Amino acid sequence: MAEFVVHDHELILQLTAAEKVEGIHGDLRAPLSSVTGVEVLEHPHRAADIIGLRAGTRIPGVIEVASVHGVKSTIFAAVHHDTPRGVRVNLRDQPHDAWIVGCADPEAVAASITHVT
Repeated sequence: MAEFVVHDHELILQLTAAEKVEGIHGDLRAPLSSVTGVEVLEHPHRAADIIGLRAGTRIPGVIEVASVHGVKSTIFAAVHHDTPRGVRVNLRDQPHDAWIVGCADPEAVAASITHVT
C-alpha cells in the first residue's frame, strides 16, 4: 500500500514495487509548500474515476493505480479494493493537481500531512 512520508520539506508518496509497475510510475514528490489541502474520502475509487487518458492499471472498483489526465485536472491515484476509504492531497504548480490514495486510517494520514504543512 502506498504511504506518505515527509522528508526535507517534501511530501513523498512512496509506492510499493507492485504499484510502481501497475502505475507505470515511480515515487511521487512535491514540496510541502505545494500542498493546498488534504481531505478524507469515503469513496476514493469514485474520486479517481474521472474521464481522461490513463497511464496505469484500472479495474473499476478493484484497483486504480494510474495517472489520469482529464480535461480540467491531472491526478495520480493509488487505490485498491482493500482500502475502501482514502485521502486526496490537492497540489498546485505540480505535474498532478491531486494524489488520491486509499488507506486504512485516512483521518490519521490527513492529520499527519496537515500537521507539517
